[in-house]
Amino acid sequence: MMSSLCPLHAPFKRLRLAAIVPPLLVTILLLEGVASLLLSSRLANAQTEPSRSLTLRSDIQEANSKTGVITARGNVQINYPARQIQATSAQAQYFSRERRIVLSGNVYVLQQGNSLRGETVTYLIDEGKFVALPDAPKQVESIYLVPDATATPTPTPNAAPFSPQSEFTPAVPPLPRQTDLAPPLTNPSSPGSR
Repeated sequence: MMSSLCPLHAPFKRLRLAAIVPPLLVTILLLEGVASLLLSSRLANAQTEPSRSLTLRSDIQEANSKTGVITARGNVQINYPARQIQATSAQAQYFSRERRIVLSGNVYVLQQGNSLRGETVTYLIDEGKFVALPDAPKQVESIYLVPDATATPTPTPNAAPFSPQSEFTPAVPPLPRQTDLAPPLTNPSSPGSR
């Protein structure tokens, strides 16, 4: 009697498996599609959020996942719109853990119209600070745009009032002051003019 029940269960087991597999495949495909959409939306956000992206172009780039260092060599170009920084150099290393960028070899940095030239320039990202070193006999060169003071300066509270007179005594006595060079004009209608 037992042997006759086994053949009856076999078709039901096949039916259960056939009923489970298609929904399972659909679920896997849906999850894969959702994951793909999330990834593509993150990539799109990264491309549309220029304030957070730093673009690094070069002839050769290497990334070390153990040290977190990215090295770029040959015709290096950096564009960092969040800080309005553009730079060129022969080599650049981005130390992701220390959050610093070291540029070397004929470095030129441009930020908001100000420029910096040197052999090695380190940019500390969190501090927004550049540290530049020259090649041995040369110097670092910086060009800064100094804005004109368009607003009227506010006086300091302890400032002395402006006096057109000099604060020092001249060594040579001043020349005597000349009065009028021409005789006074007379008024013809005045009683003394007749």
